[in-house]
Amino acid sequence: MDPIDVPRPKSVRDPNRPASSLLLAQVKHLREAEKGLPPKYHSGIFSHAIQTEGEAARYIQSVTEAIHAAHDDAAAERVRRAPKRKRGIEIAAVADEAAERRARSRTGGKKKGSPSKPKR
Repeated sequence: MDPIDVPRPKSVRDPNRPASSLLLAQVKHLREAEKGLPPKYHSGIFSHAIQTEGEAARYIQSVTEAIHAAHDDAAAERVRRAPKRKRGIEIAAVADEAAERRARSRTGGKKKGSPSKPKR
């Protein structure tokens, strides 16, 4: 039996080819993700007008970059706003001082104005 010769396509990528339903579904999902971003990260591309693979590729790239930029900016903002935590040892030391003051006030402590007798 003779082998059947199947020609290889020159390129899989064709920006002028009409977008497939799978690609349009991905664009639709990314449109929903873009709606959740702050307005300064929106791509400005009208996603309902996408008809070719090239238009879809440009839209997908711009929305993906916007999502990454929004994430990086939010992470930097969280780091900047993080309050400094007090160390546990310092808090414990303050609690011990307060306990000592309470203990002195319970025992009466030293009375003011009374001279102390020297011990022999």
